[in-house]
Amino acid sequence: MKRCGWVNQDPLYIDYHDHEWGVPVYEDRLLFEYLNLEGAQAGLSWYTILKKRENYRQAFDHFDANKIIKYDGKKIEELLHNEGIVRNKLKINAVITNAKAYLKVVEEFGSFSRYIWSFVGGKPIQNHFQDISEVPATTEISDKMSKDLKKRGFKFVGSTICYAFMQAVGMVNDHIESCICNTKGQAD
Repeated sequence: MKRCGWVNQDPLYIDYHDHEWGVPVYEDRLLFEYLNLEGAQAGLSWYTILKKRENYRQAFDHFDANKIIKYDGKKIEELLHNEGIVRNKLKINAVITNAKAYLKVVEEFGSFSRYIWSFVGGKPIQNHFQDISEVPATTEISDKMSKDLKKRGFKFVGSTICYAFMQAVGMVNDHIESCICNTKGQAD
């Protein structure tokens, strides 16, 4: 069975590739989680973050934005000493900042899903790449998303992070043509 070239042999990574990456996500809390985990990945590998994902869920109250906006200095110190997550003060503070921005988006648009999926017209983009080397790091859409998220106060949402987020939550399907997970034509 052929998979995308970025997958290693770890069953955790294989399961993520086969059952999550590129599968459309519409649930607000899960979209918020993915956006923050992609931001945590900045300068690291997704594999590093994936191995820590359960720790992140525990540390950040399962990415419940209403709880996160109440984090104080004591909680931030606790997070900075949590060996189960990336202990980067800027990234930790970004989750709190993002929670506030996220709640404003939900208030304005009725849901984060409605807002974020509007960048692709509400449906996944099905790409037709033959090789992983063809997959872009950014696109015009990720540029636009990044710019708008930043304008709304989000942090760690550069265009590369936004495109990785779009791939993760199925806004784009970048499974290569020969991959067992490529759903040729379903989103066309």
